[in-house]
Parts: sequence; C-alpha cells; structure tokens
Amino acid sequence: MYLLIPGRHQLLTQFQFQYIQRLIQEGAKNEKDVFGNPIENNQKIEAVLFAVTSANHSNTRRNPLPFYLRAIAIEAFGNALPVPTYMYGIDDVAQVPDFAEYTLKRIRHDSEGQFHCTPSNTLVICSTPVLNMYHQLGFTILPAELQTISTWQHHTAMPWDIVEQIAKSDQWQTDAFVHQHMHPASFNVWQKYKRGEKVQMLFRDAMISSDGDLTETRDYNVYVRQMDEIAEMKYHDTAPFIQPGRIGDIGCAVGSWIKLACKDERLRESDFYGIEVSRYLYVLCQQRKENGEFVNPFVFFSQKNAVTGLVFEPNSMNTIHTSSLTHEIESYGSRADLLQFIQNRYEELAPGGVWVNRDVVGPDNKEQTIYLWLNDADGDNEDPYKMIEDKEAFSHYLAGLSTYARFLRFARDFRKQEGYVLNYSTITINQVNYIIASLRDAMEFLSRKDYTDNWQSEMHETFCYWDFSEWKAHLQQAGFTIHPSSKAFTNDWIVNNRWKGKAELYLMKDGRLAFLDYPVTTMFLIGVKA
Repeated sequence: MYLLIPGRHQLLTQFQFQYIQRLIQEGAKNEKDVFGNPIENNQKIEAVLFAVTSANHSNTRRNPLPFYLRAIAIEAFGNALPVPTYMYGIDDVAQVPDFAEYTLKRIRHDSEGQFHCTPSNTLVICSTPVLNMYHQLGFTILPAELQTISTWQHHTAMPWDIVEQIAKSDQWQTDAFVHQHMHPASFNVWQKYKRGEKVQMLFRDAMISSDGDLTETRDYNVYVRQMDEIAEMKYHDTAPFIQPGRIGDIGCAVGSWIKLACKDERLRESDFYGIEVSRYLYVLCQQRKENGEFVNPFVFFSQKNAVTGLVFEPNSMNTIHTSSLTHEIESYGSRADLLQFIQNRYEELAPGGVWVNRDVVGPDNKEQTIYLWLNDADGDNEDPYKMIEDKEAFSHYLAGLSTYARFLRFARDFRKQEGYVLNYSTITINQVNYIIASLRDAMEFLSRKDYTDNWQSEMHETFCYWDFSEWKAHLQQAGFTIHPSSKAFTNDWIVNNRWKGKAELYLMKDGRLAFLDYPVTTMFLIGVKA
C-alpha cells in the first residue's frame, strides 16, 4: 500500500510528519476518510509518494520555491520516516479536468513503471478541493488537516498558512507560529537558501500576479512574435552606446536583444544578464539557452522584479538596457514605482556606465487641445461597444471597425479599470467630423489603435504620461547625465503604415484649422553615471 500526497509542497509541516508516521506505524484501521467513512484497507504502508505539482514554476507568490529546493526538503523529511519516500515533479498544465489522472500517469512513467497507483493499492492524502479529482477516480481520501469537507475548515495550520505568516513576519526565523508548525526539513531549506526573504519580497510586490506576470490578459504568443520581429532594429539603435563588461537587459522578454549582442565582436569578453519578471518569458529564455541559441556561453537569466529592489549589485554594471518596459511600470504599478526604478538603475551602474532606455514617449505640449480627423469610411461604424467573449472573434470585430468607430471604443475602454476618463467631444466643420481632445489622449489612441490582438491588455497601458523633457529631468534628478545622442523621434513606419489616410491632427488658429505634424512616438534616452 502506498500513500500519495499531491500538492505544491512549498513547505512541510510538523503535523504532516506526525500524521504520515502514524499511518505507517499503525496503519489506517483507526482512520476515517474525508466523508467520515471507516477505512477498510489496512495493508502495510510500503512507500510514501510526493507528487510535487507546479514543478516547473518558481519565483512567484504562488510558487516561491523551485522544484529542487522542494525536493531537498522532502528528501530530508522522508529520511526520518521508517519507509522509503519518493518524489515526482508534475509540471503545470493549466486547468484540466483530468489533472489527477495526468499526475498518476506521470508518476508511472517517471518511475519506470515502479508505481502504478490505483484505488486498490494507494491511499491519497489531501485536504484541499483537489481531492475531488482523486475521489472521482475511485481513490480513498485521507483528510489530514481537513476537519469538515462541507465547509473546508481545517483543525490545524495548512502549509500555506505558514507561508503567509513568513511573508508578513519581520523576524520569521524566530516566529513562534512558524516554529510550532514548520517541519525542520523545510525550515532548514528556507533558512539556508533565504526563501523567507524571497517570499517577503514577492508578497510585497503589488505589480506582479501570484503566478509571476504583470498582466493576466496578454497573449504571449503575439507578444513574443512582436518582440522578435523588432529586435534587430532595436539592437542596431542601441549598439553604439553599449559599454563592454557586465551588460544587463532588464525586461529581456525572450532574450532577443542579448542574442544579437552576443554576436557583436566588441562584446565577446562581456557577461550578459537577462532579467525577466514574467514566468512564461523567463522559461522561454532558459529554453533558448539550453538550445544553444546564444553564442556567448556567459549568459545568465533570472526571474526578478527590478522595481522593488536592485537586481544587480551596486556599482557593478557597465551597461543596462531596457526596451518597451518603463511605460509598463507606470501602467501596472505607480508613479512612485517608476521613480524608484530609475533610481535603482543609477545605483547599479558603475561610474561611466550607461542606461540605454528605448520606449514610447508623450508628445510635447501634450495637454493642448487638438482637432482629430479619423477615417470613418475604412470599416464598420455600427455598434462599436459590442461585447464579445471569444478573444479571436473580438479581435476580428475590432479590426473590422472604422478608425473613427475604434476611437469610440478606445475612449470607453482606455484605463477604465484604473479610473481614467478620456474626455472628448465631436464637431462638424465643413461637413467633416472631428474629435476634440487633448493631444495626449489623441496620441494614446493613435499609438494603440491597431493592437487589436491584445486589446484588453493594451487598454491598461499608458504611453504618453511624460514628454521627452520630463523624462530627461527625472533621470537628472536621480543623478544621471543625459548623453547628447539621446533623442525623441517620430517612427516613420508607424506614420506610413498606420496613420496616413487614417488620422490627421489640427490646431484651431484664428478660427481656422491648421495642420499639425504627427508628434514624436519614441524616445532613445541614454543616462550616464558620472
């Protein structure tokens, strides 16, 4: 008879050890299942199996420990039991109704057939709703911490209760609750590898979701393709300013910029450090490294958040590169987060080091009122506010709207959850319709109007909060000197492929409309640490 314990196993408890030990020593004859029924099977326990779910996830609030650290703790935990303990990593496969069956198949496969768990030879220990999946397969479920299944009340602390206590405890290593409930095998691992401090950082971070992403609405397949397509252009722009040595790319996405930098002969002796907060993208970076896509072997990736603290040692970096990142901090975090991010980069650079930041930028005179002509004959104008649940169908619907109708939808959706109100009015002049709005809001729309594949995610983001002079001023306040090659410019490709024939901007002068050139879209800002 086997005991199977499925779970993420970020932490093991004293109760778990005592419970398992009692079952091994006394059998299950005096136990009841989660429904209060006596256990009929009283065979001797021969092995304990830990199914470690989300084994491919780490460095998130939900999964702060990588699999290898969980395995170290389980091994030490099992060494104190009188029967062998085995552990099997079960990768996250999203929400699937037959995850229990998948787990059992993985154990059978990974154990080379040694463990074929069935209801007749295995008792499952589980005290969370996951138990329902195993119950449906016919397994007997032992309740462990679960007191009442109808209310999901527990009679003792769950492992995650202890994780949350560590997250909020100033001195977690001496916390009485932690010491009372946490098993020494886990405590030693958490202490040795500084997991308590890591968890506290992750739980403090309001920007990142529990699974380690900035946003839960982004289609990463689209996002990755877009990043790869423009990587060469971005590297060409930044290459002349890169200082050899220790080079960091914060928000490295799938490592495309680093991949190109590794091929640069000037940088052959450099070390490259990719920092990515998104778990999904970080995993792709690691896969690319394993595939040998980086010609320089000294490439290292980490999943960290560069807002809440330093990601490199102070005064250690020769070059820091960021691209299309800083606007996301303003969008998903706060102004204080963005200012802290700027200061963090200054602290990390060695004297003479450079921070190269390529991102969107707001137009000069962004608060002035402009008249915006939008093409209303290049698509459908009926019902711009239609609600469509299917993502692909919604994207197709948006793409079919006229530019004018898409603005109406944008004005309603743009940062609605953040409480932003896009004020505009309409006017007809010489039988031509115009939108009256601030230049800032007009450019927010024009910069995003064609992002129909990722509309829901893009509606959270703001591009035009600072103009170029404001950006330079904030870097200077942090201590940077602005490199003279820094500039803000209008992306000609965007003008020619997305704006001409779709939108025109005007100012009202002396009672007449005066044409306004398309404003800047992009900045290339280089901060130097003296």
